[in-house]
Amino acid sequence: MKQRARRLSNPMAPRQQHNWDWRAAANFIVGGAGGGLLLCVPVAGFEPLATRVAVLLGLVLVGTGLTCVWFEIGRPWRALNVFLHFSSSWMTREAVAALLLFIAGGLAFVTLQPALAVLAGLLGLSFLYCQARMLAMNKGIPAWRHPRTVPLMTATGLAEGAGLLTCVLAFSLIAPGNRALLGLLIFLAARALFWQRYLDGLTADGAPAGSLHVLRDLAPRFLLFGHLLPAIAAFAALAGLPGRPAWMLAAGSLALAGGWRLKFTLVLRAAYTQGLAMPRLPVRGQGSAGPAVKPGWESATITRTAPQERLG
Repeated sequence: MKQRARRLSNPMAPRQQHNWDWRAAANFIVGGAGGGLLLCVPVAGFEPLATRVAVLLGLVLVGTGLTCVWFEIGRPWRALNVFLHFSSSWMTREAVAALLLFIAGGLAFVTLQPALAVLAGLLGLSFLYCQARMLAMNKGIPAWRHPRTVPLMTATGLAEGAGLLTCVLAFSLIAPGNRALLGLLIFLAARALFWQRYLDGLTADGAPAGSLHVLRDLAPRFLLFGHLLPAIAAFAALAGLPGRPAWMLAAGSLALAGGWRLKFTLVLRAAYTQGLAMPRLPVRGQGSAGPAVKPGWESATITRTAPQERLG
């Protein structure tokens, strides 16, 4: 309430965006996980049942995310216009990648051809990357536009995909699970690294205080439940401890839940607008310009230019 009162008292301060609601967030949450899962499918060794389940699940997740976005549009049939701006829009590229993904994934599900499964996986990675770039292109949201958002979102989707595959293989008596567990550990390490780099970069470059507060509040739980605990469970499964399927299921579920929590927080709760930003305060008459002004910001670094010497 205090933070809201401060924002209302200062209309120039950053505010939470409300243009993208839970439906847009769902596209990043479930759609990104589906793209990551399709990339990880070959790790299952192309065992027929596990491959079909993983491919189908990946396609369903991507389709669910896109359906949520479709319902968010006021006139759903205008969604076809998204295919008209491939040269300039990451949203268009995401849509094209999804279309090709459904074709390759559907064929892979029916034929079980390894080449088609690999192609669907590469298209899943393309879809995931387009999502990350689409978020970073929103220049009005400092927490989204930071250049380290792209590797963070990509690594998050891959960790989620590896987690989902680990869950699928936990119920398989034939398909190998060790490669999925090793892949999960690698992607968890990558996500933890990119998360810390993102948070450090955002703090150093400056961001709305509301964004940094939300992200810092998430950090300890995200690292514990989204990385440390699933890594422990994955190592337990690799070590062959009793209850291996349960360890695999725990590792995959925690990795997935951690990624979904991060995306929900980043898209909905940490999405504060730019607000007013002035590199220096103007002055009337003679004298040096005043200090930089960014109401509601924390640790902002603003490059200041030296005042020009007056002639005469």
